[in-house]
Amino acid sequence: MIEIRNLQKEYVEEETPTRALRGVTLSIDKGEFVSIMGPSGSGKSTLLQILSFLDRPTGGSYTFQGKSIDGMTDRELAHVRNKDMGFVFQSFNLLSRLTVYDNVEIPLLYSATQPVKRQTLVEEAVRSVGLEDKLRTEAGKLSGGQKQRVAIARALVTDPNVIFADDPTGNLDSQSGLQIMEILKLLHDKGRTVILVTHETQTAEFANRIIRMKDGLIESDKAITAHMLHGPLK
Repeated sequence: MIEIRNLQKEYVEEETPTRALRGVTLSIDKGEFVSIMGPSGSGKSTLLQILSFLDRPTGGSYTFQGKSIDGMTDRELAHVRNKDMGFVFQSFNLLSRLTVYDNVEIPLLYSATQPVKRQTLVEEAVRSVGLEDKLRTEAGKLSGGQKQRVAIARALVTDPNVIFADDPTGNLDSQSGLQIMEILKLLHDKGRTVILVTHETQTAEFANRIIRMKDGLIESDKAITAHMLHGPLK
């Protein structure tokens, strides 16, 4: 599904260049659950932003589902992102005065999906995260764990090929964080590709593979054969 070769990203602030990625090469197959770890400044969030088309590399190549992104316009990238990618962020990114239904529906408003079909898709997505009783509740009245479940439902509503999760347990207590990771693991078990950025070891171990980054490079890339699915998250 994803193949990058010698990926590089350089930012320039006040004429001072910062190399966030220094030549990253990796492949991610359809149906994998991959965790990306590393200390602050390691390049993990930059890598996630490029993989999810939220930023562009300054060097190297990126092929998504067999197609190079190099020649794609911003409009084309946005179309693929809306159709094939779902996003879960640490800060939830919900509109607090809108209901759960309205928040989950937002990605569908950018597609040609008819209203009746939109309703079915939204209700199915909300049901999949166990919040059907909160469908008409304003997002601002939910707990942190419930907000993150809404964010997951919003990520699922377009039936994406890959879900990107950027530190989804970072703002949650340990029990809520565990519930969120169990939902992501269940989605993976049903065939979804999940790419997760986290700094928490026990969170990362829900994945089948852990990539550790340091100073803009991959330090290690290992498969996980056993999962720690019990105990509180850090």
